Amino acid sequence: MLRPSAHVDSFTRDNLPPLEAWPELRLEGFDYPDRLNAGVEMTDTMVAKGFGDRTALIGNGRRRTYKELADWTNRLARAMVEDLGVKPGNRVLIRSANNPAMVACWLAATKAGAVVINTMPMLRSGELAKYVEAAQITHALCDTRLMDELTACAKDSPWLKTVVGFDGTSNHDAELDRLALEKPVTFEAVQTAQDDVALIGFTSGSTGKPKATMHFHRDLLIVADGYAREVLGVVPEDIFVGSPPLAFTFGLGGLAIFPLRFGAAATLLENATPPNMIEIIQKYRATVCFTAPTAYRAMMRAMDEGADLSSLRAAVSAGETLPGPVYDEWMAKTGKPMLDGIGATEMLHIFVTNRFTDHRPACTGKPVTGYEARVIGPDGAELPPGEPGRLAVKGPTGCRYLYGDRQGEYVQNGWNITGDTFVMDHDGYFHFAARNDDMIVSAGYNIAGPEVEAALLAHPAVAECAVIGVPDEARGTIVEAHIVLGAGETPSDALAKLLQEHVKATIAPYKYPRSIIFTRALPKTETGKIQRFRLRQSG
Repeated sequence: MLRPSAHVDSFTRDNLPPLEAWPELRLEGFDYPDRLNAGVEMTDTMVAKGFGDRTALIGNGRRRTYKELADWTNRLARAMVEDLGVKPGNRVLIRSANNPAMVACWLAATKAGAVVINTMPMLRSGELAKYVEAAQITHALCDTRLMDELTACAKDSPWLKTVVGFDGTSNHDAELDRLALEKPVTFEAVQTAQDDVALIGFTSGSTGKPKATMHFHRDLLIVADGYAREVLGVVPEDIFVGSPPLAFTFGLGGLAIFPLRFGAAATLLENATPPNMIEIIQKYRATVCFTAPTAYRAMMRAMDEGADLSSLRAAVSAGETLPGPVYDEWMAKTGKPMLDGIGATEMLHIFVTNRFTDHRPACTGKPVTGYEARVIGPDGAELPPGEPGRLAVKGPTGCRYLYGDRQGEYVQNGWNITGDTFVMDHDGYFHFAARNDDMIVSAGYNIAGPEVEAALLAHPAVAECAVIGVPDEARGTIVEAHIVLGAGETPSDALAKLLQEHVKATIAPYKYPRSIIFTRALPKTETGKIQRFRLRQSG
């Protein structure tokens, strides 16, 4: 039974899947009061606990203490409520690179009782429009450097009527900043229910159509009080660094929720390239790093050239499977384990992982306390050790799709079916085998092949195309497009470059095909369906 909601705008509560379609939730050990606001817990509550003078956020050239963050978010929350008309339950989109201002806007909107949708700066207006329509987003807060695509999106939207800019550079010289600076530093946060929706995370399925996953206020704390407390052992002296966008739940947990829940500090990089991360790790003596295996490989090359990463006590790898050789090399160079783990947007964060005292190469480890995992066959029955099958998980968090879209595919008999093929060995350790669908994971980013195909087919030179993922030493996997050109078109390097730039301009640039192969025909079934598996085999 759900608790009485504090949302005036009941959209998310109204559009939760029916309770009987939810996964079984195991909340033992996660006891929170009925009224709980996650934004307050990570700011004002931390000040009340004595962390006010400790550094909370580092970014864009300055440090901010927990007291400064609490005051800043209270002012922003007041501006949202008093000037922008944000009401509890309204959906608020935030568009920004990773910086302290984005974190402050997220926390402030959460305090105001809004449901936040964090988005990446690379998304184009058409991609943003899918989010706005699906979640009926009414308000958007945007770094002023990124306004163009969002303004274009709002122009044609029946839902998005309020778009306000904030300054992501620390100058506080934008409309939202000016409104906030006029406000008192106190704010009576909305007394949300622990099971009011606080966050909508969009995940792009293999169809390219984004699915919206809904997470409660308590869920934001559960992932910290579970994984971050048990596995990482976060202490106030920790300094976090990483590359995942805050728009990904992997990044939001690792670079905001985990440090702020325990009085630690987060360093935020707008451009989190391996060289930039190395510089930050050395400058601030960072202790916990979140990134993908490809970035760790680059960091190890830098260590060969004299970079000092000895301050790191925890190297968390997720987003794509961790190759054994990368783990082995990291262990050899640092003497410390790399903690491979698997999470999902539907589950909010990591639920199976290695530990500091229990880790091995080419292995994803064991379930986080509170979670249960098993490998199942097509009929849902548990498979014996050594046999590959679908990964099924239960725990304190679980999948709730907006509108219940495809809920029955992800949740079956109370289990979350993650879409991954795993093998469990005789000792109970889980080993990743493959994705169940055609999702391409490149350098930690999920890329839906059909979405790239649609972008290519929008160019007049392309008659047909098929997109697959192919192995790549640097990025793990890259997007490869097999293209049949239209009449009168001639294959060339220049045309390949033109098509790559076209894709970058149509959808988020990281999705573009790094390899293009021109072909006379695509392999198809008798009914005309493209056989992508044959393209993979031919590679």
